Amino acid sequence: MDPLARLLDGPRARDAFLLRSILTPPWSLRIEDRAPLTVASVVRGEAWLVPDDAAAVRLGPGDVAVIRGPHPYTVADDPATPPRVVIHPGQRCATPEGESLSAAMALGLRTWGDRTDDTAGATELFTGVYEFEGEINGRLSRVLPQRIVLPADAWDSPLLPLLGEELHRDAPGQQALLDRLLDLLLTAVLRAWFSRPEAEVPGWYRAQGDPVVGAALRLLHGEPAHPWTVAALAARTGVSRAALARRFSDLVGEPPMTYLTDLRLALAADLLREPDATVAAVARQVGYGSAFALSAAFKRERGISPQEHRAAAFG
Repeated sequence: MDPLARLLDGPRARDAFLLRSILTPPWSLRIEDRAPLTVASVVRGEAWLVPDDAAAVRLGPGDVAVIRGPHPYTVADDPATPPRVVIHPGQRCATPEGESLSAAMALGLRTWGDRTDDTAGATELFTGVYEFEGEINGRLSRVLPQRIVLPADAWDSPLLPLLGEELHRDAPGQQALLDRLLDLLLTAVLRAWFSRPEAEVPGWYRAQGDPVVGAALRLLHGEPAHPWTVAALAARTGVSRAALARRFSDLVGEPPMTYLTDLRLALAADLLREPDATVAAVARQVGYGSAFALSAAFKRERGISPQEHRAAAFG
């Protein structure tokens, strides 16, 4: 598995929050839900994504935004429109004064807003929210900027229309289907974004094109539990230890074994969130000889033990 495939293999929605919103101007939503990742797209009309710390960005039909939390932001018909609704953790919606709007703005199955009989001029939005840290690969979270906006003409995918159709259905297994479609949508958007010239991609992504370092990265990601050494990687890639270490550090930004440690701990963090996982079993899967060895490395690098990390994932 190549590094990008490993990274994009991370999203795993679990009872994700998916919603179709219909809003008539003037409208403005203040998002304070602290969700780790949100995918939003304009189906009809236009919207403005208004970060607290950057310029507003216009979203037209088919444009997709990926917003990394937990920082608050605003989505509105116009950047100057003051917030009319505040979205709190758990997707609880209220007025800025705190009055609940959950019942008043519910419009049926996975549909919300202020629609009237006449929807001319209304904006229709799709929103998919990953509400829990464990649903997103830790390495993915660290390489993403706060906001990605992918224009409609920058990619071609049937996933958005398909999700729009499935939002209206209430069939057995529907939530699981929607979860997987959201994962596919996020993966497709990120893959398209990584290929764009303006994307601020990490060093390891650019290094994939290097014949030596790219090969080393594929070996590490393909067999992260293997007892790799710089000498073993150098032998497999056909260069000296010194040449590999220097070239890897120059292109990726860190030495090979540091990269491997971070990769193993990222994999361990994701595996520890599986319901039946044990620290000992995860340690074997990611290349540590014992639960103690994994626990020591995990605590040293992340500041908490694997058990604490696992407990946090399950509330």
